[in-house]
Amino acid sequence: MRILIADRQAKVRSALRLLLEQQPGLRILGEAVDATGVLDWTKVACPDVILVGWDLPGLQVPDTLAQLRAVRPHLAIVALSGRPEAYSAAMAGGVDAFVSKGDPPERLLAALDSLGRKDQHAQ
Repeated sequence: MRILIADRQAKVRSALRLLLEQQPGLRILGEAVDATGVLDWTKVACPDVILVGWDLPGLQVPDTLAQLRAVRPHLAIVALSGRPEAYSAAMAGGVDAFVSKGDPPERLLAALDSLGRKDQHAQ
């Protein structure tokens, strides 16, 4: 699974990269710090999944998500937020999964595993 990390906080991007690079079958393609970077990376690197900080600069929901899916129709988007109450807005905005930044790492890994199984069944 090819993953793009998009978050405004360098510490969050670094922690995600460290966690995910240790997992078999996951490959980090790159990192973005704003919505423009996410769109550019998606066009060039063709990720399967984007982990996107819900407070990403320039993120306009649902417009940005629609633009991403226009480039990669089967793209999975996982919203990350330090505010668990953002869950409803993220899901209503069209993300495939939501993970609180305060959750244990296993929660993110379980979400990615679930998305991977869903993608395998779609093929």
